[in-house]
Amino acid sequence: MEDATVSAVAGNPQCGDMITFYLKINEQDMIERATFESYGCAANIATSSMVTEKVKGMKIEDAWKIGWKGIAEEVGGLPAVKFHCGILAVGALRRAIRAYYKIKGQTPEWLPEKLTFEEKQALEEEELARILLKKMKKAEEGQNV
Repeated sequence: MEDATVSAVAGNPQCGDMITFYLKINEQDMIERATFESYGCAANIATSSMVTEKVKGMKIEDAWKIGWKGIAEEVGGLPAVKFHCGILAVGALRRAIRAYYKIKGQTPEWLPEKLTFEEKQALEEEELARILLKKMKKAEEGQNV
């Protein structure tokens, strides 16, 4: 989405799933549009799609309350090995919402000060991706010597 108000990324380098969420938010803190880009499995795509469809027209505060278990149920259920897809989708949404308020320089009273489980998962996996990328670059440099 070229005119997105905010975007956020979440990923799991262990399975290769990556999501970028884009939100267009109006002055009344209503999500007008939501889209995503995904690199991953069908469960990743399905949960991301469900989240973006669900939040369209929602107030940000209501969108924040969406949980990964509800998303998993709405896509018809997920096997335990695919729960991380719902967690990443909700984590990306919550990261985008938190980024929006950071841009605005505000923190609404309903927004928790501490990161949620879903946000932590997205951040931890993002940090792991950075570490792996560094290791890959070092390995390449060693091979090019």
